[in-house]
Amino acid sequence: MSAGTPVRHLLRDDDLSPVEQAQVLALAAAYKREPYAYRPLAGPRTVAMIFDKQTLRTQSSFAAGIAELGGHPLLVDGALAGIGVRESVADVARVLDRQASAVVWRTYEQSRLEEMAAWSRVPVVNALTDDFHPCQLLADLQTLAEARGPLPGMRVAFLGDGACNVAASWLLGGATAGMHVRVAAPDGFLPGEAVLGRAAEIAGTTGGSVAATTDPAEALADADVVVTDTWVSMGREEQAEQRTAVFGAYALDAAALAQAGPDAHVLHCLPAYRGKEIAAEVIDGPRSLVWDEAENRRHAQKAVLAFLLARSGQLPAEETAAVEDVVAAAGVPDPVGA
Repeated sequence: MSAGTPVRHLLRDDDLSPVEQAQVLALAAAYKREPYAYRPLAGPRTVAMIFDKQTLRTQSSFAAGIAELGGHPLLVDGALAGIGVRESVADVARVLDRQASAVVWRTYEQSRLEEMAAWSRVPVVNALTDDFHPCQLLADLQTLAEARGPLPGMRVAFLGDGACNVAASWLLGGATAGMHVRVAAPDGFLPGEAVLGRAAEIAGTTGGSVAATTDPAEALADADVVVTDTWVSMGREEQAEQRTAVFGAYALDAAALAQAGPDAHVLHCLPAYRGKEIAAEVIDGPRSLVWDEAENRRHAQKAVLAFLLARSGQLPAEETAAVEDVVAAAGVPDPVGA
């Protein structure tokens, strides 16, 4: 680490400024075009991956991406480690930052992740918490940029649980990208005021906008992309029957998609429950970008790791220069390290 360089973390979507978000997406696009050309983790450097929640895409995409960057993915079983029970979060951070170049954690409470970052001398990445899912949001943005072009001005409708982590990340990250994000959810499931207020503040600087409504048609009108997520998040399975009854009017089926723009695309971060939050004909239909979205987790997360390590002064000079060169070639202002 360069002396005096603060460690950069990705704990929530607004940890990246609008310029930094664009830089990460530029890196992600380059890494996707040439998946084996960039190796800032060569050595190999180790990245610790901790999973307290069930995982498929997060574990596979981080493990594959770390390997493609020349690194070694170290799987830490959250249950066996007993973080916060057998050992304190602070002690775990002080152990892992001597073993790994970065820590990726998929857990429940946002406060645990923030405590890890407070004690860690290496970057900490939010691989999902109950509050935010920033790596998924970056993959979503990469997918839309590939399919539709520039992100600023794009209209996004989110249907379902407006208080969930994916909705929160869409509000913050979409506003950061200059998009117009409208969340439709039932009463009692609208986004929290703190997230909505912060997203509105960001949107005021980027030309984007955010809104929350209980009317799905209002959110869907002229939408360029429609996003949904499972109605029953991990840890809330006992609420499945109640939530299915409440969210029925917010299902993303053919009738709902017909209310969006004529060429609107569809995103879902998976796992998906066909016949509930999304219809089979929609997720498996021609306007679905779900499988590209799942693939792009790998590329976006590679970019996040390279960006954070470069910005934290924890890469060799030649690897930092390589990150800067990719961003500069993409025409993004204020290149990494400037």
